[in-house]
Amino acid sequence: GCFECCIKCLGGIPYASLIATILLYAGVALFCGCGHEALSGTVNILQTYFEMTRAAGDVIDVFNMIDIFKYVIYGVAAAFFVYGILLMVEGFFTTGAIKDLYGDFKITTCGRCVSAWFIMLTYIFMLAWLGVTAFTSLPVYMYFNLWTICRNATIVDGANLCLDLRQYGIVTIGEEKKVCTTSESFIKMCDSNELNMTFHLFIVALAGAGAAVIAMVHYLMVLSANWAYVKDACRMQKYEDIKSKEEQELHDIHSTRSKERLNAYT
Repeated sequence: GCFECCIKCLGGIPYASLIATILLYAGVALFCGCGHEALSGTVNILQTYFEMTRAAGDVIDVFNMIDIFKYVIYGVAAAFFVYGILLMVEGFFTTGAIKDLYGDFKITTCGRCVSAWFIMLTYIFMLAWLGVTAFTSLPVYMYFNLWTICRNATIVDGANLCLDLRQYGIVTIGEEKKVCTTSESFIKMCDSNELNMTFHLFIVALAGAGAAVIAMVHYLMVLSANWAYVKDACRMQKYEDIKSKEEQELHDIHSTRSKERLNAYT
């Protein structure tokens, strides 16, 4: 009895939704955790090696934007933690094995609307994660350029290479914030582990965003299959109701005729 119970419980798990949820949580965790630490490392690099300071007053500068991105990361982590749970619950309710465990249930129009709503919402989130992935590739590109300059400076002796933050839109055109290979701050930045760590953290955050996109695509396939199952189950339920009604009518007609014959014989 215990073995059969375990088999039924294992059969009731929506493994497709479970895999997608694990992939979503892993991607969101990598993106949020590594992205947060990479932004903190970026602040330290700008303040230490580029000698940038926070603007006084209500002026929005790069440091305020980084703080806003951090708050966005907090919201993304909380929102998709809840959304993953909701999708898992939806997967449990549309699993055929649950129907076998707890008996037949009547598929309502509300259930189909919920499945369709999840499909639409997941599609929107997939597009949003595509945008996040594209946006996360920008700091990876900038740090790759900086890492390339550091590497070329060590290979080519006497090369005078500079990195100007104005070309990335980090500072305004009127400000000149750049470091060159001949400066002491540039040498210290290239020799520090902070630059290498921040660069790799952004790469991992980009990989996490890509994993979230894959999870959204996986969820779309699962939700589409669940919606088709719910639709077929609704049609089957209507067919069973009509069949039961016809059988009951035939049984009533047969019983009425039998009573009439018995009365006529009597």
